[in-house]
Amino acid sequence: MTSLGSKRRWLRPALLLLGLHAGTVALTAQGAAYLGEPVRYEDPEREDRVAELVRALESGSQELDWDERRGWLPALLEAVNAPVESQVLVFSKTSRQDAWISPHTPRAIYFSDDVFVGWIPGAPMMELTALDPVQGPTFYVLDQRPERPVITRRDEECLQCHATSRTYDWPGNLVRSVHPDEAGAPIYRSGTHTTTQASPLVERWGGWYVSGTHGRQRHMGNVVVGPNDDDEQVDVSRGANVTDLSELFDVERYPSPHSDLVALMVLEHQAGMQNILARASYEGRIAQTYQRELNELSGKPEGTLSDSTARRYARLAADVVDHMLFRGETRLTEPIAGTSEFVTRFAARGKRDSKGRSLRDFDLGVRIFKHPCSYLIHSPAFDRLPEPVLEIVWQELWDVLNDRDIGRDFSHLSPKRRRAILEILLETKVGLPGSWRLPALAPVR
Repeated sequence: MTSLGSKRRWLRPALLLLGLHAGTVALTAQGAAYLGEPVRYEDPEREDRVAELVRALESGSQELDWDERRGWLPALLEAVNAPVESQVLVFSKTSRQDAWISPHTPRAIYFSDDVFVGWIPGAPMMELTALDPVQGPTFYVLDQRPERPVITRRDEECLQCHATSRTYDWPGNLVRSVHPDEAGAPIYRSGTHTTTQASPLVERWGGWYVSGTHGRQRHMGNVVVGPNDDDEQVDVSRGANVTDLSELFDVERYPSPHSDLVALMVLEHQAGMQNILARASYEGRIAQTYQRELNELSGKPEGTLSDSTARRYARLAADVVDHMLFRGETRLTEPIAGTSEFVTRFAARGKRDSKGRSLRDFDLGVRIFKHPCSYLIHSPAFDRLPEPVLEIVWQELWDVLNDRDIGRDFSHLSPKRRRAILEILLETKVGLPGSWRLPALAPVR
């Protein structure tokens, strides 16, 4: 049995030099608590969609077709169910392959519910992030060579940026907004923003191309800072309400000419939600192990729960519920619209109730979604949260949707919206707690 003292050592923040697979990397994330028991992030086995693809390629049960113009990209997007319409484009040099990225050759990102794909014309590899339902974001590269598709895990390199304070010190995805110069290099003295669903539009998409309309609202996209520009007073109006990107770079090199505004907002919600689910999984398992060790050392009955562990579970659950119900989401002051078919493709994949409603239905007038509860409640990552955390999540969701006070403000959800979300979940969500079907639905006032 591991001693309580040793458990505390792997919980203590420190700078560690740790080997990961073939490489060695300095990590600072909570003493790299995601390495070793009980998280074991470094384990080679994964259940994510890319890991499944690797096994299928190795067994010969699946093949990818090489495209002379774009390499493995078209076949890969089909294999991981990431539609071309999800394409968004970032031209700031804030990626591992920054030598290939510029305002003339932006990095394209495509995404499904559980995979992100990064591709740059002419670059030697593609970058992939896949969401394992327990281990969270896992990082891969796919070499752009025609002989055969070779997909390799690259956690040891990617975690240098994807396991920092910007990702809550755990493996996670990162969306950033910067003021870029004419080459795409970030001008850090002008400020940098980590983008979430709570970020105001005026702080979003610096270093990104954005195609869509948004009225008088402003964002940082589509703009570079020239040598004679004041980088502290950038005129972002130059990049507003752009619907045609062909004047900014050669769109013919890409599968789509768009970098859809709505796709960007969905990507930001999804990346944040998945980071929070992964963190709840990591820290929930650590808390469970800590409590079990504590009970063994103190001779307390199995299942005894300390106040500190209960608070940890409650905090993790609150983060999940808050993000899932879009608490703190930035409010739109005017309607927005994208330029591609992303909205149609994305909404078509929704699970619908008997009234035809889905959590993927868009609002785009004052908020992203018409029914503000994350579609990722249907994901395996949600279902496989540690049981003590998931129990609290279900109870809080039930209480909020039934208009009961849980000590946090959910006034952004009207009684009508709460009722709609509750009805949709009761008809579409597999694995609901039995108690959800017993009380009567909250009356609409």
